[in-house]
Amino acid sequence: MRKLLFIWLLYLPVTVCAQEWTDDFIDAMAIAQKENKPIILVFSGSDWCAPCIKLDREIWQSDEFKSYAKENYVLYKADFPRKKENKLEIDRATQNKFLADNYNPKGYFPLVLVLGKQGNIMGQTGYQETSPKAYITLLNSFGK
Repeated sequence: MRKLLFIWLLYLPVTVCAQEWTDDFIDAMAIAQKENKPIILVFSGSDWCAPCIKLDREIWQSDEFKSYAKENYVLYKADFPRKKENKLEIDRATQNKFLADNYNPKGYFPLVLVLGKQGNIMGQTGYQETSPKAYITLLNSFGK
């Protein structure tokens, strides 16, 4: 019993601090409408795009962004990995291609869009060498 409790206590901080990226864009839209929150849609090449990797490490993985985003945004990452071992499931890859065709036709990476709850683009940016706080301020400047 002690061992089980110990394992659960180790797992708890991971689940509490885990960033909540939505697995399905349709779900992200539904949550945004229900909770009246904008969506952050990120186009990323997680295993090949150096600025995408930096954005993930410096902003998305920061505690400051995670806690702020949990209360203020719905998150969806349209990832386009190239390595075979990171290949997405067909449904997810198809959904990401559809999103790219509609929101990122020029193929910019990383591209960060703030969408209204109806899917309209409120603002866009990419990687910026800045603090999580400054990046949050930039995202918020697109309107909420």
